[in-house]
Parts: sequence; C-alpha cells; structure tokens
Amino acid sequence: MKKRYYLLKVKGVAKIPDYVQIRDDRFSLVCYLRPDRTEKRTALPTGFLREVSKLFAQLPYGEVCVVDWDEATQEVYLS
Repeated sequence: MKKRYYLLKVKGVAKIPDYVQIRDDRFSLVCYLRPDRTEKRTALPTGFLREVSKLFAQLPYGEVCVVDWDEATQEVYLS
C-alpha cells in the first residue's frame, strides 16, 4: 500500500536553522523537523523518516515535493 506525503524545505535566517515540513495527503502538518536532527518521535510509519531524510539535501527550498511511501518495500519515491 502506498501513501503520499508532501515535503517542504524552509530556509532558515540568521540563528534560525533550516526546517522540513512533512504533510500528509490532506496537507495536514504531520512532522516539522530540522534536516540534521531526524531522531524525533512522530506518528509517521516506521522507517519512513529514515528513508526520506536521505532526500533532504537535494530538496529545493520553498518548493513542495511529493513523495510516495511504499509500506511493503519500505522505500520512498519522489513523484
């Protein structure tokens, strides 16, 4: 079963660091975290944060990126 999530990388200013928003298919905020600190407890599926954090460096700032999570294979796909 595949689930769709939306990622938005927000550029930090001065002392405020960069952040990544993870939103569900209804565009509700599910997780808000720093790209360099992904050890948060969340309601996201097991393994999702570990896999999606590999994409954080290549995400453009200010653009919504769509990712699909395949629960069976535990893989993330950029759409």
